[in-house]
Amino acid sequence: MLLSTAYRLHVILSPEHNEIRQVARSFASSEIAPNVREWEAQGGAPKALYQDMAKVGLLGMTIDPKYGGSGLDFVSYALAMEEIAAVDGGISNMMSANNSPVAIGIATHGTNEQKDRFLPRLCAGEWLGSFHLTEPHTGSDASSITTRAVRDGNEYILNGHKAFITAGSTSDIAMIVAVTDTQADNPGISVFVTPTENPGYQVINTERKLGHRTNDLCQVRFDAMRVPATDLLGEEGRGLSIALGGLSLGRIATAAQAVGGARQALQLSKSYASERETFGKPIIGHQSVAFTLAEMATEVEAARQMYLHAASLHDAGKDSATAASMAKLFASEMAERVASKAIQVHGGAGFLEDHLVEKIYRDVRVYQIYEGTSEVQKIVISRNLDSLEL
Repeated sequence: MLLSTAYRLHVILSPEHNEIRQVARSFASSEIAPNVREWEAQGGAPKALYQDMAKVGLLGMTIDPKYGGSGLDFVSYALAMEEIAAVDGGISNMMSANNSPVAIGIATHGTNEQKDRFLPRLCAGEWLGSFHLTEPHTGSDASSITTRAVRDGNEYILNGHKAFITAGSTSDIAMIVAVTDTQADNPGISVFVTPTENPGYQVINTERKLGHRTNDLCQVRFDAMRVPATDLLGEEGRGLSIALGGLSLGRIATAAQAVGGARQALQLSKSYASERETFGKPIIGHQSVAFTLAEMATEVEAARQMYLHAASLHDAGKDSATAASMAKLFASEMAERVASKAIQVHGGAGFLEDHLVEKIYRDVRVYQIYEGTSEVQKIVISRNLDSLEL
């Protein structure tokens, strides 16, 4: 199959893309890496970190500079996401929620007033965003949500229960998906963007997690929460496309996160194998270990090419949904395999907190779950087999 021009130009990275990747890598190395164990123990990083992240252009990466964004393409964003996730998955997830779907959703569907009100503060890290789609019994099925928004004059009254919300307790802005018309053949779903300081916004539980311990994951309840009609994003009843569009882009970012974690596991394994000696030589000199590292490196690179392809399709204005699902499916499952092999290369040491591979193993597991499970990705891909050039 011939590769499109967009694919070729983006998979072979431009000097600008490499520069952006280096900025993100340097920031992750200097500002995040020295603190990850402490922040993991504390359950989160200080908000000042995200303000520093904004100063180097990592928040609002694709947003127009007139709103304080960096005005970059989606490939640039995905590359930066890989670099942050290579050092810490939880912090990369906070960065992801703020950039996409929140900032991108407002930039794409918001009114001029909403863009002026929200985007500059999101891009500056002054405000952080959270995305409220998932509910305890609906998962990725956006059409089955039960949160209701009822019009009452110039306001909507929201009632409902959301689960697995990244930054649910630390975000300043909530993007909320709710049903506004229960009589429609398909539920009329709308999206609202509103401050979390609203008294009807209630965090009812902060979860204890296997990984991503540097961010908060919450259950949130909306208890007769009054939201101004001016906080409606896009048209009433047209929110499903906004939510699903955010999920598609989120899947590309998740694939990049998975590559970041797996790449770090590979690099740590290579370094350890070059230093650890058995039978009179470094274990990298044993074919079994060398071949394991070769397999890990091949899988990491294959997944990177897949997320870059999906991101380049989006930048070219083409349908990237199937490519995004493929990239997310492969990369997320690859990351667990690679992280597991990294622990094996480290032997007993890999099971200890003395080495970061145990943390990476915990962090990468969730990539097969959020933004749609692996099973959901297979549904999306299987439904679009006829459109693929096989």
